[in-house]
Amino acid sequence: MLKNKLFMVLTLIAVLTGCVTTQKARVDFDRNSEISTSHYKTFAWLNEAKVLAEPIDVNPVMKVRIDNAIEQAFIAKGYQLVSDAEQADFTISYTMGSREKVKVDTLPVMYRTSFLWGHRYYGGIGVSSDTHVRNYTEGKLAIDVYDVKSHQPVWHGWAVKHIKSLERDNPTKAIMMVVEQVVAQF
Repeated sequence: MLKNKLFMVLTLIAVLTGCVTTQKARVDFDRNSEISTSHYKTFAWLNEAKVLAEPIDVNPVMKVRIDNAIEQAFIAKGYQLVSDAEQADFTISYTMGSREKVKVDTLPVMYRTSFLWGHRYYGGIGVSSDTHVRNYTEGKLAIDVYDVKSHQPVWHGWAVKHIKSLERDNPTKAIMMVVEQVVAQF
């Protein structure tokens, strides 16, 4: 009996923990295998704007948060930020954006028996369905690394994430988490 109660409590804790964890971003990268990055020590921004292509509806405060998060993520990996791009080992830039999306799910709900009254018995099985429509915002961040000596792209990392309302209200933590996940792949 004690084992059953312990099992139930542990199961309940596992379910509740799963409900409160934040959704991670889908992260991936592509690397130019012809260029070695093992000697890299310093980095700079590719251009003064820092972002490669600014979306039309860019939030300038959000842009500053992303700029700072990217700088701090590369510094945390041991790279030194320099102001002159020509003196750096590599340069960085990024693109960002978001779009509203709609997801429609139709699932069978139950089976029911139908009769045609007034005639002989005609039985049939009907399937009822339940349709759920969800609107959500999907954000994307891509970070690019370029080799200064060869002027070639070295690395492209990106993340895609459903942006929840809590993250919209207080985006700093979500930005830092996503940037750290992307830069960790470098």
